[in-house]
Amino acid sequence: MKGIIGVAKYLDDNAEMLANEIVQEISQKPNFEALQEELEQAIIVYTEFIKFLGKSLFSSENNVPEGLVEWSKTNGKRTASQGERVSIIIARYPPTRLVFIDYLTKISIEYGLSSEELVFINKRFNYLLDISINETIIIFEQVKDKIIQKTQQEVLKLSVPVVPIQDKTAVLPLIGSIDSERAEYILNNVILKILEMRVEYLIVDFSGILTIDAIAERYLFDIYSVLRLQGIEVMMTGIGPELAQTIVRNGIDFSSIKTYATVKQAIETQKS
Repeated sequence: MKGIIGVAKYLDDNAEMLANEIVQEISQKPNFEALQEELEQAIIVYTEFIKFLGKSLFSSENNVPEGLVEWSKTNGKRTASQGERVSIIIARYPPTRLVFIDYLTKISIEYGLSSEELVFINKRFNYLLDISINETIIIFEQVKDKIIQKTQQEVLKLSVPVVPIQDKTAVLPLIGSIDSERAEYILNNVILKILEMRVEYLIVDFSGILTIDAIAERYLFDIYSVLRLQGIEVMMTGIGPELAQTIVRNGIDFSSIKTYATVKQAIETQKS
């Protein structure tokens, strides 16, 4: 235990010097890339990390320095926000681990630590470093998920445009694949847009549809019902044979809805 006390005191007294040396050595490893500001921040965090490691050698509890957690989260957030892969950060950990272990082993030998004591120190160090990796990945995934959700919302907005074609008449062209998420978006957002436009006649065109699932079909029927309750006459066009068969097979009754072969036909019928 006397040897561990000496190592702990050495780590606490020389934390900043060791952090500088470790970061310098890590940055010179092959294929290691990091901005200068990242290296400077690493020195600050590693200084705290080394001090904490020294203090933790006196304790059996596996506590984690708050600064290390925050630094890990910041790395994860920045990488996700810049559109990069988390592997860019994770790739830095193996050389970091090796350099740290080399330093800790050298110091432990100088203080005459036994094999068991050296293993104890390395286990404590690896535990802290693994916590850092976990925090980095968790926050990266959270930020990335938010970015993906935002992008999906933007795509949804572009994928369901309401196009006014003449006074009080608009077309809602449906293109691509309609799933429950996209249909729900139409129900919750596009209907409000249609009402704001004071549309009296809406033509929902299916001619660009590739696929549509059963849940989405029911959503579309709900959309029709909501619009009818608002006094808007809804017409549907471009329902091909395959889509018509699918609708019938799923037991959805579209018999009350006016359907036409093309948008042009629907407009001409409305005029007459």
